[in-house]
Amino acid sequence: MSSLDEHYPTPCAFCKIATAYPPDASSPIPSNPDPEKIDPQCFLLLSTPHVLAFLDILPIAPGHILLATRKHYQKLSDLHNSPHSSGDGPEAHAAAAREEAREEARETSRALGEYLPLLSRALCQVTGIEDWNVVQNNGERAAQVVPHIHFHLIPRYQEGRRDVAGRKGKVDVGMLKSWTVFGRGAREDLDEVEAEEMARELRGVMREELEGGRGVVGGKAKL
Repeated sequence: MSSLDEHYPTPCAFCKIATAYPPDASSPIPSNPDPEKIDPQCFLLLSTPHVLAFLDILPIAPGHILLATRKHYQKLSDLHNSPHSSGDGPEAHAAAAREEAREEARETSRALGEYLPLLSRALCQVTGIEDWNVVQNNGERAAQVVPHIHFHLIPRYQEGRRDVAGRKGKVDVGMLKSWTVFGRGAREDLDEVEAEEMARELRGVMREELEGGRGVVGGKAKL
């Protein structure tokens, strides 16, 4: 067991990532996050008080991104309240706790809406794609593997080919034909060398957009 596991024991992989990579008040885009802070490695793209984004370790296609809530909400329907606030105790205290939980849920919902377009633009610019899926699953029967709210951004490359940052390669054309359901497709282990370069380029594009005119206000993207 790693020292991180000993200090932050949690069965949720995304909660482990959230704990390992706290938000930086200066920018939502981390400068040079260490992917080996946890095992398996995490290629972080975004870290805010409410959401974080990273590359999927079993991508359907190169550039497959996950955008997750920082706090542990299992399904979208849980965002109306905090799963950690039971409302027990004196009435005034319980009411304050409920309002705090509702405000946290509202801020998390806003952050998801703010950063999905930013991540989408960065994904298109870095990979050269024109089409992509944004997929969000709720529950086991809906193919939710990690029970923690997250969105998939899945690039769809044309005619079985990809050209990522000047690196040409082949994608199984049969995989393209198998996409009968959003978010489905053949998966393979993340190539760590390619992932590190991809993550660096995605962070650079997002940082340039945020700091080059649209800006960051109070740790939030000004989109």
